[in-house]
Amino acid sequence: MRPFLAACFLLGFSAFCAAQSADWSYQGHTGPLVWGKLDPAYADCSRGHEQSPVDLRGAHLNRALQPIQFHYIGGPVTLENTGRGIVARVDPGSYIVANGVRYNLLRFEFHHPSEHAVKGRLTDMEVDLIHQSEHGRIAIVAVRLNEDRGFPNAVLAMLWQHLPTSAGGSAKVEDMIDPGGFLPADRGYWTYTGSEVTPPCSEGVAWFVFENDISISRDQLRAFADLFRMNTRPLQDLHGRRIEADE
Repeated sequence: MRPFLAACFLLGFSAFCAAQSADWSYQGHTGPLVWGKLDPAYADCSRGHEQSPVDLRGAHLNRALQPIQFHYIGGPVTLENTGRGIVARVDPGSYIVANGVRYNLLRFEFHHPSEHAVKGRLTDMEVDLIHQSEHGRIAIVAVRLNEDRGFPNAVLAMLWQHLPTSAGGSAKVEDMIDPGGFLPADRGYWTYTGSEVTPPCSEGVAWFVFENDISISRDQLRAFADLFRMNTRPLQDLHGRRIEADE
């Protein structure tokens, strides 16, 4: 990843990064179908052959895959409304170990509906927990969320009280937010090599998508959907990539 893009990824495309690159959106003349034409830095969005998200089907069992080790700690987060979605920035300290590599948690962000499909079916939302190794490698853990009238998610219950409703708005959440509250009890996963799901769509990302979804309440879903009717990229061609399952 080029130095400027790597810095912007680390920051989650801050206002400074946005000022240095072309504007994009999820619809219209700056939507996903033309991302690759908006800026030379976004070329991977149209030319890449390892793009995300994808439809997860036909996974190959790989018994050599190890369970992901989660070392998440609770702490304050900063919620940001980017105008395209909600990003939660975390303090340092949380990390995972996947296939022997340590990746530090940088932030997590929300999409409606889910980015990934399973056998063609999307869920109501997806939370992507974004990590980076000391060598700059990116790993994203994706959890699919489904509306269940009776089962709100405890982490969302704390976050959504502070949800910034205007583009550019932010809110500091001082509660002890534990990202582990997004993890399903059964942590079997699918994995494949893909990309960021937003410009510049940089490739070489290790994706880990949990096979089981978690429940959110109707009110929690509506609170996000009222702000972002759709902030999801269309599914991308696998181009022969192999999807593997750990169990």
